[in-house]
Amino acid sequence: MCIAVPAEVIEIKDGNIGLVDYGDLRQEVRLDLVDVQVGEFVLVHVGFAIQKLSREEGLETRELFKQVYAAMEE
Repeated sequence: MCIAVPAEVIEIKDGNIGLVDYGDLRQEVRLDLVDVQVGEFVLVHVGFAIQKLSREEGLETRELFKQVYAAMEE
């Protein structure tokens, strides 16, 4: 099973590299597959942004991930 994680694009660098924020982690990812701007949300899979999300979808999905992780730690 493959999982893509929602992240907010906070910076776009030369070479189609984006700095994204997952909420508790920032990471550089490739932006070759999507046309995005700073402030937009994307789904990230193995270092590539593969799809744009609305801000609402991104925040909602991020919250669901947090709830799942919290339940796993109990």
